[in-house]
Formats: sequence, C-alpha cells, structure tokens
Amino acid sequence: MPVDAFLFDKDGTLFDFAATWNSWAAGVLKSLARGDVALAGVMADTLRFDLERECFHPDSFVIAGTNGEVAAALAPHVPHMSEAELERFLAEGAANAALAEAVPLADFLDGLLARGKVLGVMTNDAEVSALSQLERAGVLDRFTFVAGFDSGHGAKPDAAPLLAFCKACGVAPERTAMVGDSLHDLQAGAAAGMRRLGVLTGMASHQDLAPHADAVLPDIGHIPEWLDRAGQPAAQ
Repeated sequence: MPVDAFLFDKDGTLFDFAATWNSWAAGVLKSLARGDVALAGVMADTLRFDLERECFHPDSFVIAGTNGEVAAALAPHVPHMSEAELERFLAEGAANAALAEAVPLADFLDGLLARGKVLGVMTNDAEVSALSQLERAGVLDRFTFVAGFDSGHGAKPDAAPLLAFCKACGVAPERTAMVGDSLHDLQAGAAAGMRRLGVLTGMASHQDLAPHADAVLPDIGHIPEWLDRAGQPAAQ
C-alpha cells in the first residue's frame, strides 16, 4: 500500500542521538551535582550513563523516555529543585542543545515534500524542545504536525499520539509510516496500524529493530531509495 505520510521521531532519527545528547547529558549531570563528583556518579548510574566515556548505555531508559520520567528518576538526588522544576530545567536545556542532523535535513525533507508526502514529528521529548530544535535546524515549516509527550496526545509506545497526527493531517494510519530509532517508536507504529521504518542513528542495533520493522535503514536519508524500491507513488 502506498505511503502518503511520514511521522518521524526526533532524537536518534532526525538528529543523531549520540552526537547530539551525550556531551549535553554529561554537562547537565555535572551542573545538577554542583561540583559533587560522587553525586554526579550516582545520578549517572540512575540514568545508565557512563560519565567517564560521556555516553549512554544502550539500555538507558532515557533514550526513548520522556523528560518527566527522567525528572522523576533524578528528583531524589536533586533536593534543591522540585520535580516540576527539574522537568522544566531539562526541557529548556534540551531546547538549546547542539544539534547533529542525521542527514542534511532541509534537502531531505524537501525531497519528500516534492513527492507529495505529509510530514510530522512525534517525540517523547517536550514540545518546546522539539519546536526550538526544528526551528534552529531551519526545518520547522516542513512539518504539518509536531508533538511532544506533553502535547496532550500521550507518549510512545502508545498509539494515541500517532493517531492524533493522522487525524490532524487527514491521512490514514495504514498509509502512514512511523520512522524511529527505538522499540518505543516501532511498537507505537504497530499499535497504530502504520508501516514501520527503523533507523540506526540511535542506540538500538539492526538486530534490536528488525523484528519490529518493515525495514531497517542506516539513516533517514535512505527513505527515498526505499520508496523507489517499493514503487511508491506520490500521494494523491
């Protein structure tokens, strides 16, 4: 069946996860610890983050989690901030993170738009972070729909935010592809009745994603080739 619309995850999909978030996370932990090296280590262990190597372990819940989940996990170690303040601190900080595009986004997205595809973003990050990052990357205007975990539609792996995209854009779930780097993305896509494309610009391996995806691609830049192989026409 033709694919008329693509709903993208953000971190690990539009932006390379490690290149964007590893050094940022190290800085956040050191800031929250206020110079207490032992405390920074405890918080890093909580998040499954290697402070010495400045990288997330592949099994870290942060990779596909929400700011709310991260704030709840860190809150016991940050008594000078409430959980709500901590969540806001994370969202505001993420909005200003240095971005590493998985591919040159403007050209890639323009290519899909030229094929008549409808484009959206659904991330488990905060909406304010998503809007800020897409604006800074110069591609916000390419998307008809942008939602975070706090946009009122729920969070992945639930199907609800994916179906909200379809409703908002007038596209059928079965003619939509969910594109993401994590099992949360692919499980949400399956629950919504969508096609599912995994990409390897996050922390999950091909072996992790393949059982849950229609295809696993090195990065989103391979989507046009995937469309061509499948003989996918432009949306009508």
